[in-house]
Amino acid sequence: MNLDELKKLSSAERIQVMEALWDSMLYEDGEINTPEWHTRILEQRKKAIADGSAKFISISELKAIREQ
Repeated sequence: MNLDELKKLSSAERIQVMEALWDSMLYEDGEINTPEWHTRILEQRKKAIADGSAKFISISELKAIREQ
């Protein structure tokens, strides 16, 4: 399945495809390696939460920002 075929699917169908992909990977032998950049971002976020500098917003606030 290529990108053009995926774009023709409804949102619900694309979610089903994503779930099937994740399920197929879940039971594979071997480890899925987390990229180094991902680990760094998670550590930065944990540190921001721990030191009180993290900022949180509600879903409604996020939607308002995205609509601008």
